[in-house]
Amino acid sequence: MSTRGRKSRVTGIGGIFFKAEDPKALAGWYRRHLGIRIEGNVGLFAWRSAKDSRRKGHTVWALFPRETDYFGASRNSFMINYRVKDLDAILASLRRGGADVDPRIEESKHGRFGWVTDPEGNRIELWEPPRVYTAPEAEIPME
Repeated sequence: MSTRGRKSRVTGIGGIFFKAEDPKALAGWYRRHLGIRIEGNVGLFAWRSAKDSRRKGHTVWALFPRETDYFGASRNSFMINYRVKDLDAILASLRRGGADVDPRIEESKHGRFGWVTDPEGNRIELWEPPRVYTAPEAEIPME
């Protein structure tokens, strides 16, 4: 298939975020019972690309306070972050399709972030990693 005609798409899961009444206590539970290494409220799972094993990436697991506004107006207790190659193209495609796209784009040393809400009210974060990527936290190697 020609890449020229290919639509922008998700390339993987960048992170799973969820709300907690007591993030510190819940992080302790996950640490104790499931063995997840958590720094503060964040766990970071390291992986390697199937196409190029030298290329490394991370999937973030993070707890947020119940009252966070980071999930937008969504009352859901979780939000999934999807990796994308071209944030601008996928957001434009979503707008053309009539999706509820947040007009804000956040840029940081960790990459570019945009948000869309699905038809059932789930806020989704789209993440375009920076060209030179470094892990934001201490990583947990995948077995």
